[in-house]
Amino acid sequence: MKIVIIGAGPGGYETALHAAKRGVEVTLVESGLPGGTCLNEGCIPTKAFCRNANMLDELSAAASFGISDLDYKFDFRSVKLRKDAVVGQLRSGVESLLEHKMIDFVRGKAYFKDMHTVCVDSPEGVKEFTGDYVIIATGSVSASLPVPGAELPQVLTSREMLDLEEVPRRLCVIGGGVIGLEMASVFRSFGSEVTVLEYAKDILPRFDQDLARRLKQLLSKRGIVINNQAEVKSIGQKADSACEVVFVRKGKEESVVCDKVLMAVGRRANTASLNLSDAGIAFDSRGICVNEFMQTNIPHIYAVGDVNGLMMLAHAAVFQGMVALDHIMGIKNGIDLSVMPSAVFTSPEAASVGMTEEECKASGMPVKCLKSFFRANGKAVAMGETDGYCKLIVADDQSGRILGCHLVGPHSADIVHEACAMITRGASLDDMRCVIHAHPTLSEVLQNAVHA
Repeated sequence: MKIVIIGAGPGGYETALHAAKRGVEVTLVESGLPGGTCLNEGCIPTKAFCRNANMLDELSAAASFGISDLDYKFDFRSVKLRKDAVVGQLRSGVESLLEHKMIDFVRGKAYFKDMHTVCVDSPEGVKEFTGDYVIIATGSVSASLPVPGAELPQVLTSREMLDLEEVPRRLCVIGGGVIGLEMASVFRSFGSEVTVLEYAKDILPRFDQDLARRLKQLLSKRGIVINNQAEVKSIGQKADSACEVVFVRKGKEESVVCDKVLMAVGRRANTASLNLSDAGIAFDSRGICVNEFMQTNIPHIYAVGDVNGLMMLAHAAVFQGMVALDHIMGIKNGIDLSVMPSAVFTSPEAASVGMTEEECKASGMPVKCLKSFFRANGKAVAMGETDGYCKLIVADDQSGRILGCHLVGPHSADIVHEACAMITRGASLDDMRCVIHAHPTLSEVLQNAVHA
C-alpha cells in the first residue's frame, strides 16, 4: 500500500509516521518548512513568547514573595532568539523522524492533475506521484477583514507579530479569539498598551459564555482594553506612522490610535493551489467536505486538519489523521473527535472541553453547573495565583454524566485533560467523586467542583 500525504504540519507528518511504523510506504509533500504553521509560526513560537511573558509577570510580583530591589532589563531581541532556538530544535527533531525508510519526503508545492495523480512543483521540476490513497493536510492561512487600510504595512498577521524587531508601544488587536487574546496577553506583559476589538458580544465566541466573561474581567484587570460588539470600518494612516482603527460600537463611531495592528479574525482553509475541481473533490467556504472518517466524496482521498474546516486545532489534525489512517487500513478505534479540548494561553490560562452551558440549554438538556474557585485551592494560594474558577457541567438526570468542563486559572490547559478523559469514557459525577487527588495540587479544583 502507498499513501501520498500533502502537507507536513502536525496532521500530515504525524500521520506519515504512524503509517510508516505500520509498514506503509508514504510520499510526504511539503512546500514550506516541516512542522507546518503550528511549529514554525503558530503554537510553538507563540508559547515560547508566553513563557517569556510569564517570567516578566513573575518578576513584577517578586516583592510579594520577599524579593526586593530587583534590577533587570527586558531584551526583546533575546526573546526572539530564544523563540527561534525552540522552533529550530523541534523542527530538527521532526526532520530527523521523517528520515524513516518508509517515508519519501518531497519538497515542493502539490496540486491535483486528476483524482489519481498529484503533481509537485519541486526545485528539480514537476514530479508526478500516485498512491492507493491521498491525504490532504495543507492546513490554513490567516484571514483578513475586507476593510480600507487592511493592506497597510502596520497591519500584521500573527506570523509577522512573532518577527517584530521591537515591542510596539500601542497595539490594537482586531479579533477576540484564541490567537488575538494570546497575543494581547503576551504583548501586554511585554509592555504594550493593548486594545482588543471583537465583533461578537463576547470574546472567545465558541467558548462557554461564563468562562469568556470571567476571562475578559481578568484581562481587563491587567490593563487590556476589550471592546465587544465592535465592527471595524477602516484602518487609516496617521502622519507619525501610527494607525487609526475606526470602529462602530452600539451605533457610535469610535477609534483607537496605535503603532501596530494585529489582524486576528480567524483562519481559512488552505485550498487555493490544490486544483481540487480537476480532481472532483467537493469543498465549500469552510474547506474540504469530509465524513466522520475524514473521507472526501472521492473515496480514496481524505482531508485532515484545518483544511477541512471542522476544528482548527493542531491536536485535532493529529487525531483526525489517525482516524483517516485507521479507516484506510480497516482498523476500528475508540477516538471520539467530539470530545476535543481547547486551551487559551493567556495570563491566566483558560481551557475547555465538552459541551458549554449554552449548548446544553439550546438542546433542551437539563443540566446542573458545579463550580469551585482557585482562591480556595491551597496550591493556588501558595503560588499567589488565585484568580479563576472551574465549572463542571453535569447531566441533571439519573446518569449524572459529566458533559463539559471549563476553567480559567493557573495551568488550566493541563488540568482540563482529566475532565477530557472522564467525558471520553462517559464517566458520571459519582465516578469522579471516587478519584483521589494529591494535596495540595491545582487539579483539586476539579475535585472541589465535584463536591460543590
